[in-house]
Amino acid sequence: MPSPANIFKSIYATCLLIFSIVSVMGLIATRQSTLSNNVNPATAFIVIWVAIIWLSMVEGGQGSLVGLQPIQFDLYKDSHPITYLSTKVAFNGDNLDRYLLGRQFMVCLVVFIVNISGGPIGGAELWGYPDWVKNVFFTTGFAMILFTCQVGQLASQVNGSLNMLDYINNYGCLITFWTAMLLEFSGLLHSSYLVQYLVSAISGKKIESNEPPRTALQGLWYWFRCLYSLAILCFCFAVTLVALFDGKTTMWKGVPSWLAMIIFFILMSVVGMLEGMQIAFFAVAKFTPEERGDSKFQKMTCQLLFKGDGKNLPGFMIGRQLMVVSCMFFIARVTSVSIPEGGSNIFDVPDGVQEFFNTGLLGALITTIVASIAWQLVASAFPLAFLANPITYIFLRICLLFEASGICHGAWVLAAIQKKAWGFQRDEVYIGTAEERAKMNKGDDTAQSHVGVGHIAKLPNFVQNAPQSLKDLLEKDPSVGTYINSIYDDLEKN
Repeated sequence: MPSPANIFKSIYATCLLIFSIVSVMGLIATRQSTLSNNVNPATAFIVIWVAIIWLSMVEGGQGSLVGLQPIQFDLYKDSHPITYLSTKVAFNGDNLDRYLLGRQFMVCLVVFIVNISGGPIGGAELWGYPDWVKNVFFTTGFAMILFTCQVGQLASQVNGSLNMLDYINNYGCLITFWTAMLLEFSGLLHSSYLVQYLVSAISGKKIESNEPPRTALQGLWYWFRCLYSLAILCFCFAVTLVALFDGKTTMWKGVPSWLAMIIFFILMSVVGMLEGMQIAFFAVAKFTPEERGDSKFQKMTCQLLFKGDGKNLPGFMIGRQLMVVSCMFFIARVTSVSIPEGGSNIFDVPDGVQEFFNTGLLGALITTIVASIAWQLVASAFPLAFLANPITYIFLRICLLFEASGICHGAWVLAAIQKKAWGFQRDEVYIGTAEERAKMNKGDDTAQSHVGVGHIAKLPNFVQNAPQSLKDLLEKDPSVGTYINSIYDDLEKN
C-alpha cells in the first residue's frame, strides 16, 4: 500500500495539474496567449496539444530506445514489428548518437512552440482570479511549467522506461524517430560535433565509434555541415543579441536590455549545468566510492546522491526535469523576437524573414547546442570536475527539494492512466527477465551501450538506480525481480 504522504502528494499534485491545464486552456479560449491573440484560439488549441503529444513521444521514445539497446532483435521483432523498425536502424553504427542529437533539438523546439501557443500575454485576466493566483500561475509561467513537465515529459518517461517495447510500437513514435534522424542529417546541429572534438582533445581520450573511417566524399559532406551549422549558430546569436539590445523580444516590459542579456546567459548556464549533471551522475554511478574524488564537494555530492536506498538519483532526475523546463520557458520569453508596432525589422530583413525570426526557432537552436549538448559532452569527459563544483551540490539539493515537495506526483497518476488506456505491459511479459534471457542464450549485449567521452546517451531514468546490494540479490535470485515487479503493479493499481 502507498504511504499516506504519497497519497496526499498525488492528490494535491493532480489537483494543481488539473487547475493548470484548465487555466491554460481558458487563456487560449479568451485570446490571452501569444498564438491565440495573434492568430485564433482554434489554431492555438490544436498546436499546443499536438506539441504536447509529440513531446511525450520524444521523451518516452528516448527511454525506450536507450533501454532496448542491449536486447537481441529476435526476441521482439515478431511481437513488436514497429518497435523493430526503429531499433534496427537506431542500433546500427552510431545512429543512436545521431538520434539523441536530433531529439535534443526537438525537445527545445517543442517547448518553445508550447510556450508560444499557451504562454499568457501581459496583463492576462481569467475568471476573476485574485492577483496572487495570477502572479503565481501566469506571470511566472508556473501553470505552463506544470502542464508541460508532467503531461509532456515525466509521465511518458515513466512508461517509456518501464514498458519500452509497447511504448514505441506505434507509427507516431516511428515518425518521431525518423524526424530526429532527419534533423541530425540536415546538419543544423553539426557544430555540436566541433565541441565533441574539442572535448576529446582536451581530455586526451579518443571518441569511440561503431563505424569505419569516413571516405573522402563522406568527410567533405560532414565538414561542410559542421561549418554551415557553425555559421547558422553565429547568425542566431547575432539576431538574438540585437533583439535583446533593441528591446525587441517578448521579455517582460520594464526589464532593461543589459539585465535581459545577463538573464539570458545565466539561464543558459543553469540549463547547461543541469544537463551536464545527469551525464556526470550516471557516469560516477559506475565508479567505486574511492574513485569518486577527494574534494569536499565531490564527497558531499556523492554522499547525498547515493545514500540510503538509492532513491535520490531518480529523485534528482524528476526535480531536474522541472528546473530545466522552467528555465526553457524563461529562455523562450527572453529570446523570442517580437517587433513592436511600427518598429523596424532585425537587420532590415523582409517581413517574411522577420516572421521566421519570430517563431522562436533561433532561440531553440541556441539552447540546444550551447545550453544543452555542449555541456553534456563536457560532462561525459570530465564527470568528476562537475562533482567538484559547489553549484552542482546546490542544484542537487534544489532538485531533491522539488521532488520531495510532490509537486510532480501527478505524473505518476497520468502514467498509470496512460498505461491502462493503451494496454502497456512490462517488457518481461514479452522477453522475460535478464536472467531468463541469459538461460535461453539470448543474454543482453551490454557492450552495445554507447557511453563515455563524446556521447550523450542517458540511462533510462527509472531502471538503473537500484542500490548495489539489491542488484547483487537480483543476480543470485531472479524471483526477487518478479516480486518487485508485482509490488510496483500493486502500487499502480492503488
